[in-house]
Amino acid sequence: MLIDTHCHLDFNRFDGDRDAVIARATAAGVTRIIVPAIDLANAPVVLALADRYPAVFAAVGVHPNSAAGWQDSWIDALREWAGHQKVVAIGEIGLDYYWDRTPPETQHRALTAQLALAADLDLPVILHNREADADILRLLADSPLRNKDRPGVLHSFSSEWDTAQKALDMGYYLGFTGPVTFPKADALRRVAGRVPLERLLVETDAPFLAPQARRGRRNEPAYVAYIADQIALLREIDRKTVDRVTTENVARLFGRQVVAPPPD
Repeated sequence: MLIDTHCHLDFNRFDGDRDAVIARATAAGVTRIIVPAIDLANAPVVLALADRYPAVFAAVGVHPNSAAGWQDSWIDALREWAGHQKVVAIGEIGLDYYWDRTPPETQHRALTAQLALAADLDLPVILHNREADADILRLLADSPLRNKDRPGVLHSFSSEWDTAQKALDMGYYLGFTGPVTFPKADALRRVAGRVPLERLLVETDAPFLAPQARRGRRNEPAYVAYIADQIALLREIDRKTVDRVTTENVARLFGRQVVAPPPD
């Protein structure tokens, strides 16, 4: 079993062949896919996918680039959707200082509120972090998740080792995507090679960030196998070990229901 812990399967780039995408994932040994919402508009779409496909699980949250109009009342909608039986996290949430779409102070309000919601519901978070290392670490350290056994994951990790170490010290997992396979990504590979294997996840972030072997094409869940291959190479272990340990990590972080066989 291999699990893609972050894929935007609801995006319209999959509208023409979504069933085939899932079939290709299954054929590649990718038996579960976690799909995070990015705003209030697409959360119901993500939940509908989770209802339709046994392989799909969901997260609900407001992405920092979708938070410009943030209202604290949005937490009520997220709380209701988080009660869905296949919601396993609050996400995708976080900070993004690369795109100038939401003022930083608004991003902070949205993230702080959603971290508190996750703590209240005893759910992990799926975190987006782009060029905001210091602030996201500070907000995580100040959040009620700091006392939780499974606070969440910094997805598509791309920062330096110092940020990785501080996140690991707070109990977070790190997710790695296509860039870890890029020829010039030696610094990122060094980070991926140092992260304790029991705190590492593999993901695609599809339809974005296709691995080197598929670069320039639409990414999809089947390609998470390339990430697992790269991790096995870095760690000098066999792929079966990567598959087994990362699946165990998913069960520990997101709950055993993600890895359990679907009901008849």
